[in-house]
Amino acid sequence: MDPQVKYLLSLEAVRDRAKIVGEAAKVGKLSHFDVHEDKLPAVADYVTGVIKRDYGPDKYSEIPPHGRWQHFEVGGQPRVDDLLKIWKQEGHDDKELTRRLIDLFFVSVLLDAGAGDHWRYLEPGTDQAYERSEGIAVASLYMFKEGAFSTSQEQETIVDGKGLEQLTTEQLAAGFQISDKNPMLGVSSRAHLLRSLGSSLLANSNVFGPEGRPGNIVDYMLKTASSTSTLDILTFWDTLQTLLIPIWPQDRTVVKGQAIGDAWPLSTLRTASTTTDLPNATEADFIQPFHKLTQWLTYSLTVPFQRILNAKWINTSSLTALPEYRNGGLFVDLGVLSLKPASLERGLKASGGELPQFGAGDDAIVEWRAMTLVLIDKLYVMVKERIQGVDLSMAQLLEAGTWKSGREVAKEKRPQTKSSPILIESDGTVF
Repeated sequence: MDPQVKYLLSLEAVRDRAKIVGEAAKVGKLSHFDVHEDKLPAVADYVTGVIKRDYGPDKYSEIPPHGRWQHFEVGGQPRVDDLLKIWKQEGHDDKELTRRLIDLFFVSVLLDAGAGDHWRYLEPGTDQAYERSEGIAVASLYMFKEGAFSTSQEQETIVDGKGLEQLTTEQLAAGFQISDKNPMLGVSSRAHLLRSLGSSLLANSNVFGPEGRPGNIVDYMLKTASSTSTLDILTFWDTLQTLLIPIWPQDRTVVKGQAIGDAWPLSTLRTASTTTDLPNATEADFIQPFHKLTQWLTYSLTVPFQRILNAKWINTSSLTALPEYRNGGLFVDLGVLSLKPASLERGLKASGGELPQFGAGDDAIVEWRAMTLVLIDKLYVMVKERIQGVDLSMAQLLEAGTWKSGREVAKEKRPQTKSSPILIESDGTVF
C-alpha cells in the first residue's frame, strides 16, 4: 500500500491533522468558523453537570463505554441480555456468544448514520416508538432476529456475506418501517453499503472465513492475543480498515487511485501550511481523515470482547472523539463555535430555512468536524479536572458526557426537531 494512503487510513492521521486545524484556530486562520474559547469552561461545566447528575457521586465506574450495546436497551429493555440467555440455553459457548453479538453490532453500527428528523420505529408488540440511533438499533435487532442478514436456515441469528449481498433496498425499507409518512435519509445507500460489506467479508476469508461472517473476527483477534488475552486496538483497526475501505462510496476522496473513505480535502490545512513547512506538498497533505463510522464500530465491537471474554485492550487512547453532529453541535449550540458570516449566509441560502445546511463533504462541515476533535480533547482534560479522582476514559466521556449533552442541548433549543444546529445533507453512509 502506498505510504500516504496507509497514513491517511490510520488513527494517527486523524488526530495529527486535527491538531494542525487547532493551531490554525489559535491564530484566527479558520476558513468558516470563529472560535470563542472563553466559553469552553461553561461547556465543561455543562457536560460535567450531566455526568454528575446521572452517575454521581459514586457510580462513575458504571459509565459504559460509548458503544452500540446500550442503544439496544432503550426504554429500559434488556434486549441484548435476553438474546444472550436464549443463546446460552441453546448451548452456545462464550466465543459463539461474542461472535453473534459482533455479527449484530457490525450491521447495526454501519446502518447508524443519521436517520433524519422524521423517522420513527414502532417496536413490534408494543406501543413504543423510537427514533434516531436507538430506533435504528431496535429495528436492526428485529431484522437480525428474523434472519434478514443470514442465508442459514438453521442459524438465523448470525450474519454472513451472502445474506448481506442478497439484501434488497425494499427489504431494508420494510424492516425499518419506511414509508412516505415515515421517511429515512439514505435508505438505498444504506442497503448498498450492506451489500458491499457482504462482498468484502467474502473477499477477506482469511479473517472472516469462507462464509464471510463478521463474528469470525473474534477468532482472528484471539489468535493475535498474548497468553493474557490482551488485544491491540491498532491490529483491530487495520483489520477493520482493510475490510471497510472498499465498501464506502468510491466517488469521494481518492489518493494514488485509492478511495480512502471518510477523509476530505480541507482548505484550512492548506492555508495553515507554507511552502517552507511542506516544500514537496501534494494534495494528500491537505486531507483531513475522520473514519467516524469505523471508529464508532471499533468502540462498539470492543465491548462484547470485554464483557463476555474478559479481554483487555491496549492502545485504546489512539481512538479519537467521534466527529459527528451531536458532539459538534454541542460546541455550536453553547457558543464555542460560530459560523463566519459568509459561510452562514451560504448555508442559510442552501437550506432556505432558519438553520444553515451543507453537504457532508463541504469544506465548512469538514472544518467543523476537525474542530470537534480539537475541542473534545481540550474538554476531556477540563472535565477530568472537575471530577477529580475519577479515571474517566474518552469512551466514557463520549457516552455520558458530550454525546448526551449535545442531544440534550439540541432538544432544549429545537424541541420540535431536536436537530443539529447545522444541517447536513447525508447519504446515510457518513453521519
